[in-house]
Amino acid sequence: MKKIVIIGGGLGGLASAVTLAHAGFDVELFEKNDHFGGKLMPVQLGNHHFDFGPNTITMPEVFTKIISQTGENPQDYLDFIPLKAHTRNHFPDGSIFDFTNNQQHMISQLQTIDSQAAVNYPTFINEISRLYKLSERYFFPVTFQSWRDYLSPSLGFALFQVRPAESMHHFFQRYFTNPFLVQAFDRYATYIGSSPYQAPATFSMIAYLELVDGVYYTKGGNTKIAEAFAAVAKKAGAQLHLNTAVTRIITEKGKAIGIELQDGTSIAADKVILNGDLLSVFPDLVEEKARPSLSDKKIAAFEPSISAFVITAGLTKKLGALKHHNVFFSSDYQKEFNELFETSTYSDEPTVYISNSSYTDPAISPDGDNLFILVNAPALTKEGHLQIEPESYKERIYDFLLSYDIDIRSHLAEEKIFTPAFIREKFGSFRGALYGPSSNRKKDAFLRPPNASRDIQNLYFVGGSTHPGGGSPMVVLSGWNVAKKIIEQAKKTSFSK
Repeated sequence: MKKIVIIGGGLGGLASAVTLAHAGFDVELFEKNDHFGGKLMPVQLGNHHFDFGPNTITMPEVFTKIISQTGENPQDYLDFIPLKAHTRNHFPDGSIFDFTNNQQHMISQLQTIDSQAAVNYPTFINEISRLYKLSERYFFPVTFQSWRDYLSPSLGFALFQVRPAESMHHFFQRYFTNPFLVQAFDRYATYIGSSPYQAPATFSMIAYLELVDGVYYTKGGNTKIAEAFAAVAKKAGAQLHLNTAVTRIITEKGKAIGIELQDGTSIAADKVILNGDLLSVFPDLVEEKARPSLSDKKIAAFEPSISAFVITAGLTKKLGALKHHNVFFSSDYQKEFNELFETSTYSDEPTVYISNSSYTDPAISPDGDNLFILVNAPALTKEGHLQIEPESYKERIYDFLLSYDIDIRSHLAEEKIFTPAFIREKFGSFRGALYGPSSNRKKDAFLRPPNASRDIQNLYFVGGSTHPGGGSPMVVLSGWNVAKKIIEQAKKTSFSK
C-alpha cells in the first residue's frame, strides 16, 4: 500500500482523500486551519451561522458522487434543498427580476420588461446548454498534466465551438436588450473572478447551471459538504489533521518524496497532492530553482482574479424584503469592472450581493436574518496593500443598501468584516484573490496551470487555481480527477493498494 500525502483540506483535497482512501491507498491529509473546506468556512456570531465560502450551490450530483463511490448513502450526510426563485436582482430604477430555472416564469417576467428577450429566451437556453454540454464532455473530466493534453484533436475541436473569441457581455447582448438584464447576466463572470467585458463567452455556460439545472442550499449550511467529505474520508481510512501546517515539499532528484511539517517532522510519501493556491502556496513550499515552469517571474505576470470585501451581519429581526440570494446593482457596471481590474480600486458605488440563508433554513439563525454581504474587491496590490479603510467602506456599503430601503444599522446585533488581506492570510490566496488567475486573458481562461507539476514528478495540484477552475463543483472535480488518475496509473504500473 503506497502513501499519498495531501496538503490542504479544501474540497479538492477532501475529494482526493475520499477517493484514494476508498481505493486502498494510505492517505494522510494536513490542513493548517481549524476547519476543513477551505474558503467554505463556518462563521458563527452569536446565534447566527454563516457560510463564508460558496453560498450558491450548483451541480449537487458532483458532491453526492464523491460520497456514493464509497458505498455510503449521500442522503445520510447531505440534504440539498432546491431553491425555486433563487436570486432576486434589484436594479437602480426600482425594478426587480427573479432568476429561476422555471423557464415559463422567466419568460413571463421578460414579457413585461424585454419582450424581444422573451422571444429569444428558448434560443438562449439552447445555446448555454450546448456550451455546457461541450464543457462537460471535453473539459471537466480531463486531468491536464502536460501541454500535450491541451493539444488533443477532440479538445481543439471543442474549443473552437465554445465561442472563445467573444466576450460574455457581447454574448448576453445577443439575447437581451434591457441593459439591467444584461447587467444581471454579466454578473456570472464574477463566479470565475473575472470581468464580463473580457472573459470569453464560453463561461456563459455558468448560466446553464442556475437557469436550467437549478440552485441548491445544503440544510444546516453549505459547510455541511466539507463536514460530510471529512467524515467519509475518515471512514474510508484516511488520516486527517487540522491545525497542522506544512512548510516544505521535500524533493529528491526531481521527485516529490514527502513533506515537512511546521514542527520539523518529516512525512515520507510516494505521491504528494497540493490543494492550495498554486501562485502563492507552491512557491512557499518549493524553492524557485526546483520549479522553473512556475518561476517567481511567471507567477508575478498572472493577473489575479477579483477578491471580496465581506460583512457578516446578524440582525435582530427578519427584514422581509430579502430572499435567499439578493443582488443590488450599481448604475454603472462597466465602471465597476474597470476599477477592479484597470486601476485596482474599490468602487464608490459597488454592486452588493447578500446571502440570507435563514430565509430557507431559519434554524441556523433563529433570532433574525444572517446576512453574508459581499462586494467585489480588487486583489491586494503587488506590495500587499489594502486599498481602503475597512470601517469606512463598510459604512459606504450600508449607505448604498439604504438607498434600496435595506436598513442594516437599525437592526444589527452581530457584525464582522473580512477583507482581501484576511483571505490571503487565512487561505494562502495569491494577493487575496478568490480564484487564482482571472479568466480575462484567453491564455489564463483556457490554459490554466495543469494538475501535475511539469518540473517535479509525483506532485499533483488540485483546487480553484488549476484545471478545471474555480467554483466548488469544479474544485471537487479537480480533486476527483487527480485521484482517479493516480489510481489508473497504479493499475498500469502495479503501484497497488
